[in-house]
Amino acid sequence: MTVVVVTDSSSRLRPELCEQWGIRQVPLHVLDDGDDLREGVDPMPSDIHDRTRVTTSGVSPADLAGTYRQALADSGGDGVVAVHISAALSGTYSAAAAVAREIGQAIRVVNSRSAAMGVGFVALAAAECARAGGGLDDVEAAARAAIPRGQAFIVVHRLDNLRRSGRIGAAASWLGTALALKPLLHVDVDGRLVLSQRIRTVSKAHAALVDQIVEAAGARNVSVVVHHVDNVDAAEEIAATLTERLPHLQSVSVTDMGPVLAVHVGAGAVGACITVEDA
Repeated sequence: MTVVVVTDSSSRLRPELCEQWGIRQVPLHVLDDGDDLREGVDPMPSDIHDRTRVTTSGVSPADLAGTYRQALADSGGDGVVAVHISAALSGTYSAAAAVAREIGQAIRVVNSRSAAMGVGFVALAAAECARAGGGLDDVEAAARAAIPRGQAFIVVHRLDNLRRSGRIGAAASWLGTALALKPLLHVDVDGRLVLSQRIRTVSKAHAALVDQIVEAAGARNVSVVVHHVDNVDAAEEIAATLTERLPHLQSVSVTDMGPVLAVHVGAGAVGACITVEDA
């Protein structure tokens, strides 16, 4: 048997990719005026990110326990490596660590220190190692080694969602007065969403996003996923620009950001997650 990799719905991994690599996903939750909706499982209103009374929550301990136990059984006892959204952005990691302690040492939980496909890239690195025959220690090490190879950036078009979400760290002090800004944010090494640049227009913010990715990639091979919230045209334009500017681009794709993350960043947001190969 082989080690099984588990992640959560924040990873934005397509179902066919999860099937290809044998990755299990557990859903984060959107709480809409009393309705508890599971991301990727239950139908979501298309305007969920515009609703002022909507909140989100991490993966439930019951879902984690059920998924981990089934994955462990399917691994034939070889073990499970669970890769989850940054502990600074969600309570999922702490819940996962508690569940893993109850089940035992065969469950290893990894804090991706990222979000969206930043989580997905780490889960894929773990799954590739498992597919190659790596043991539990090897697969966990592959996941942890992938974390510093990734970076994530996002431009938000409106600040209301960020104010409500409480997920932004060092940038919070200027949100109250920065009405005209289209901030460029990034996920720092501790997995926190922080301010990178203050920019006045959307076009300049998107250009700065591209510049940040080009600088982060350098001369290394890089894969990119561009995410968006109801802004596919801008996302595709950014992907096309990156295709022109990254000489060692291995792959680029465009996907939605998903309802949970959309609730926190709002309509129009565009972000990008990258992973680079070691020099």
